[in-house]
Amino acid sequence: MSDQNAYAQAGVSIEAGDRAVELMKTWIEKARRPEMVGGIGGFAGLFDASALKSYDRPLLASSADGVGTKVAIAQAMDKHDTIGHDLVGMLVDDLVVCGAEPLFLTDYIATGKVHPERIAAIVKGIAEACVLAGTALVGGETAEHPGLLGPDEYDVAGSTTGVVEAADLLGAELVRDGDVVIAMEASGLHSNGYSLVRHVLLNTAGWKLDRDVPELGRTLGEELLEPTRIYAKACLALAKATETHAMSHITGGGLAANLERVMPKHLDATLDRGTWTPQPIFDLVRQVGSVAQPDLEMTLNCGVGMVSLTAPADADKAIEVLGEFGIKAWVAGSVSAGTGSVAMTGQHPGW
Repeated sequence: MSDQNAYAQAGVSIEAGDRAVELMKTWIEKARRPEMVGGIGGFAGLFDASALKSYDRPLLASSADGVGTKVAIAQAMDKHDTIGHDLVGMLVDDLVVCGAEPLFLTDYIATGKVHPERIAAIVKGIAEACVLAGTALVGGETAEHPGLLGPDEYDVAGSTTGVVEAADLLGAELVRDGDVVIAMEASGLHSNGYSLVRHVLLNTAGWKLDRDVPELGRTLGEELLEPTRIYAKACLALAKATETHAMSHITGGGLAANLERVMPKHLDATLDRGTWTPQPIFDLVRQVGSVAQPDLEMTLNCGVGMVSLTAPADADKAIEVLGEFGIKAWVAGSVSAGTGSVAMTGQHPGW
């Protein structure tokens, strides 16, 4: 018995892994930047850092993340070509809040059994999203973990690296009294709070993923798999075109908690819920699960995926720039003297 056959008997297929690599090569080639050196297949991805010589003081930024239990929806629907989009969104949109341009990304896929077409579909989503973000997919890893994960189970994670000129770094220390809070519309749930959503709609209410939901205009499963919006290029353009002082990616913890992360201790932000109506999925979770609004806002983005703290004179310009990238944006609040907290006031229209 060969070593390969023995490994296969233990549940790991070298052949399936090799086929998966061949299938994903086409998509990885689409997610290149000129600085990439070589192709996939080596032990490490290579990226030519010569361009950093043009910076006076380049600061490297890095981010690592996954997509949480949203993978359970993809697995249940047997649709795997969008979950990679979520992964990239979670990575690059964390990175861009400091003003950093994402340069390259690596992914990690762990699965109970390698199904080459499934792995290729996941990587397809990653590569397509890398193109939208302007970042290179320089490599990754697919690991087969029989016994730890079921044959049809997988999880995805990744990391990304970017660069920002030190003089252009965004953050709390730049935020000023009078700044406006520019809210950027989310595409939906994005990739956070799925444990709550699954508990409310699937487990407690007993809804099925193929259920047509009139309020959503599509099936529940289609809504839950709506990819995370990628703001990276738009936010970089915003930082270049306006006096924007800080940004916050609205992920786990919700709008107020994430905005507080970029608030200085001597200032407060006040947001008016009356300036926007969250997408119907948020109201469904609230009503079907009888979820109190504070609990909802501590878990879900409630329709806002990213915010910026921008000088008031540039508010209109900011909205215009974001609109050029297809992102609906509006002034949702303002900054004033305080203690570093964020307050939510008013109520969403229709709620």
